[in-house]
Amino acid sequence: MREVVIISAARTPVGNFGGTLAGFSAVELGQIAAEEAIKRAGIEKSVIDEVVIGNVLSAGQGQNPARQVAIKAGLPDTVSAMTINKVCGSGLRAISLAAQMIKAGDAEVVLAGGTESMSNAPYLLNKARFGYKMGNDTLMDSMINDGLWDAFNNYHMGVTAENIAEKWGITREAQDRFAVQSQLKAEEAIKAGRFKDEIVPVMVPQRKGEAIAFDTDEYPRFGATYEALAKLRPAFKKNGTVTAGNASGINDGAAMLIVMSKERAKQLGLNPMAKIVSYGSAGLAPEVMGYGPVPSSRKALEKAG
Repeated sequence: MREVVIISAARTPVGNFGGTLAGFSAVELGQIAAEEAIKRAGIEKSVIDEVVIGNVLSAGQGQNPARQVAIKAGLPDTVSAMTINKVCGSGLRAISLAAQMIKAGDAEVVLAGGTESMSNAPYLLNKARFGYKMGNDTLMDSMINDGLWDAFNNYHMGVTAENIAEKWGITREAQDRFAVQSQLKAEEAIKAGRFKDEIVPVMVPQRKGEAIAFDTDEYPRFGATYEALAKLRPAFKKNGTVTAGNASGINDGAAMLIVMSKERAKQLGLNPMAKIVSYGSAGLAPEVMGYGPVPSSRKALEKAG
């Protein structure tokens, strides 16, 4: 079996919903990360065979966002590109697909990753195409409908987190304490500069003066405390345990890798960052979708031996 290696990686900072990166589309964020990943790899754009990019909220982004990223990043128009949607797992799935392409001998070098601008997800008027006879109607939030809504059970994805908490007896206190530790670890890592090498600064235009370099994740909340999180109300269910403080965030950003066969890397004289040993993907009941990493991790570990 052909070995697959990662040659380079780059990501934008993570922007808050409606925050510093709100003025950039998912395509633009993807372009920034892609250009930097290629630059760090030290390869010619012409050696890239395929582009695979995960993107969930594609409404209003235009045709095939991955193809747009590829062309805007300066890749030859002969390089094909594919956008994939596996909701929260889209970016990682793009990378595993890249590895599969290489293992199958269909590609030697692949640009893979994910990009998302939740801030730019549009509102929709479903009946507007053929007109309204009279009266009012309701706007549909494509961010919620296409990204954060369980299409099978007709409720918010936050409810699936509540389902998991109930099924496995995960208390509100346990969730809050885990969330606080996560925030504190992020704060410590940012202050220690541990993310600097992986982040490509994004030049953000200003109303007046020159653009400002945005180079630090803005979602982590510095100084998080358990006492503060414990005061928050449940966000998705009365008497629930999931809150805005212990749930995952709504953000903007992009991350890209250059994935390559070990043989091609050797030919080009490149030193891999890492080797992709295995990966796993699993399905389960939609109402407990957040448990998915458990069976998929088991698959990956089994493959790795």
